[in-house]
Amino acid sequence: MVPLPRERTYSRDLPLKKGEKVRVAGHLQDYRALGSLSFAVIRDRHGLFQVTLKKGVTPDPLFELLGKTSRESVVAFEGQVAENPKAKIGAEVLAETGEVLSAAEAPLPLGVIDKVGAELDTRLNHRFLDLRKRANQEVFELRAALAEGLRASFRELGFLEVETPKILKQGAEGGATLFSLDYFGGRAYLAQSPQLYKQMLMATDIERVYEIAPAFRAEPSDTLRHLTEFTSVDAEMAYLDGPETLWTTIEELLCRTLEHTRKTLTASQHPLAGSLPQPKRPFPRVTFGKAMEMLGKPSSEADFGTEDEKTLGDLVAKEHGAEMYFITEFPTSLKRSTFYAMHQDDHPEKTNYFDLDFRGQEIISGGQREHRIDRLTSQIREAGLDPANFTGYLEPFRYGMPPHGGFALGLDRLTAKLAQLPNVREARLFPRDRFRLEP
Repeated sequence: MVPLPRERTYSRDLPLKKGEKVRVAGHLQDYRALGSLSFAVIRDRHGLFQVTLKKGVTPDPLFELLGKTSRESVVAFEGQVAENPKAKIGAEVLAETGEVLSAAEAPLPLGVIDKVGAELDTRLNHRFLDLRKRANQEVFELRAALAEGLRASFRELGFLEVETPKILKQGAEGGATLFSLDYFGGRAYLAQSPQLYKQMLMATDIERVYEIAPAFRAEPSDTLRHLTEFTSVDAEMAYLDGPETLWTTIEELLCRTLEHTRKTLTASQHPLAGSLPQPKRPFPRVTFGKAMEMLGKPSSEADFGTEDEKTLGDLVAKEHGAEMYFITEFPTSLKRSTFYAMHQDDHPEKTNYFDLDFRGQEIISGGQREHRIDRLTSQIREAGLDPANFTGYLEPFRYGMPPHGGFALGLDRLTAKLAQLPNVREARLFPRDRFRLEP
């Protein structure tokens, strides 16, 4: 074993260390032997750099070792940094010692630098290799910046971050889309939403809460935008006088979050920084009835399909010049299972529920909740559920529950739309869907 300096130097710092002796390490992306000179292209977390092996400087056995080393093996070198205008970063490392820390088997099950694209299933089956590609890493840097921006924006808007249970006795919308599990001999469910708990917290005087956490939905969907495990950004706020307060809060949250994210990515010269939208406020409000009219559909039709959403997005963009817009006043008939949705007093066939769509796809849904215990209990029954199964949830409503409402944002969908990914699975490190449980 060759002793290496304690501290490792990354590719981005090599131009600042010309003339210094450094230790570098990473994956071997390419190796070219040209007689007395050989060149190894190494990839670390910050990019590519060149290590040059030179007769008289580099021990002969190292030439032989690298000549037999397969691509994507993990290698390390020690040597002096020299200026090299032809190198991508303007500097190279002249290897004095080196070793193979971990050899990669050949052939690779998935190419890392191949220009020919692989099928998504192949990529996900070998996700660790897929994530060595810089473009894929950039998606998760964007996602991390979004989550950071959301947390900062929620704090600025007076929300408290909370954590609610993910193993439940009863789901928020019945059991049709719940994953069940054995809970010490009894039946429990994975949470499809923190809905019931964030409503209960509205009775505590905290008044504004949010949570960024996994959620699980057992829908037998196999589309480009559905997952069985996803990250939900949930928020709830008390003392509403109508859904308008939710709309303005969402506008403020998204605008602040996108600005936070833009600054974070710009600081690191991230290639996706310039693609983030700067939405104009207020976002257009399109009633469900108006949306159906724009689509040339009778308002009695059930709901929007995927193609309807895309078409509506194009129509709103053309009419309002907006990428983000609200679809409001969803019909009561579409929200029967959402038993906590508030029905309008003057128009009981309508709810105070809405979606926020971005470029023709729903990324937020929410609305004003029913805080009156008698109506809430009645709506639970209308949904075909038994209020007796919701005792813990209903108790806060018996002892003073303020008017309230909230929303849920899909972090996976938002990331996919901002990164212009064709499939939401690409916005998760290890996605779960109907057919995928590994890796």
